[in-house]
Amino acid sequence: MGDVAVGARSGHGGEEHRGSSAESAVPAADSAVTPGSDSGAAEDDRVTDEKPRTEGTDDRGAGGTPKPKKPQRSFWKELPILIGIALVLALLIKTFLVQAFSIPSDSMQNTLQQGDRVLVDKLTPWFGSEPERGEVVVFHDPSRWLAGEPTPDPNAMQKVLSWIGLMPSAEEKDLIKRVIGVGGDTVECKGTGPLTVNGKALNEPYVYPGNTPCTVDDGGGQFKVKVPKGYIWVMGDHRQNSSDSRYNQSDKYHGMVPVKDVVGRAIVVAWPINRWSTLPVPDTFDQPGLSAQAAALTAGPDAVALLGVVPVVLWRRRRSGTPAVR
Repeated sequence: MGDVAVGARSGHGGEEHRGSSAESAVPAADSAVTPGSDSGAAEDDRVTDEKPRTEGTDDRGAGGTPKPKKPQRSFWKELPILIGIALVLALLIKTFLVQAFSIPSDSMQNTLQQGDRVLVDKLTPWFGSEPERGEVVVFHDPSRWLAGEPTPDPNAMQKVLSWIGLMPSAEEKDLIKRVIGVGGDTVECKGTGPLTVNGKALNEPYVYPGNTPCTVDDGGGQFKVKVPKGYIWVMGDHRQNSSDSRYNQSDKYHGMVPVKDVVGRAIVVAWPINRWSTLPVPDTFDQPGLSAQAAALTAGPDAVALLGVVPVVLWRRRRSGTPAVR
């Protein structure tokens, strides 16, 4: 290393080394200090705490003996843990975020078809949000509206899922309808319509083609009701094929649905894939004096749907695992 050697012989080989004082003045090349050496001093008097690295140090213990490696847990031992975590996550999603429901009837055609799976937002009610006009909501049977309907006979797997909370029990009966009136509203039907809320006629493009907004019959198709606070008035989009608030006015709530019985708002048709769509509030409820808050509430649930749609639909894809609403 000729650049750092001091006092080397000349090319003719005739000169002797210089005195010892000169040799000690300049360090030899093989004693140069570099970062990471034992001395801890850099070439320009900088100090570093970095210790020397030796290949394989990380895998060796004291005295250079190899460290024993931790044995990997087998997949079959981890599988119960993974299943447990998945069940807990599914339970939390179902309880606090979204829940999937199956549509078994025609009462909400053409908005919803038989066999559709909808995702219901259960999060916003936790923050005090109440149903608004125009929303499609799922609610518990308020007063034996489904009396006489066949009760499903669950198999062993469905009973297990019900026990851990991933399915409602066979005794639970839920319905799905559109909110027409909220607390304080006056809802009225005369003749074949239009339906009015607080004296304002509604243009209802969601009503099933060929149906009239109001029904001329003696069972409840003609009515004028005042909705109490804490209740909602609901109707199906298939007006001539829906047993809704109109035809349950003889029950203890006079056809009203208590807000406390509302499970949540249906926000997405999640299955089948070719019917994937959101369920926004129709423009008819945006007219002045009807629903000033409805438009502001549509963005939040849609965001929840995007977060929850994939895992929930995959989990509840099979019909047997999805509770039905009418």
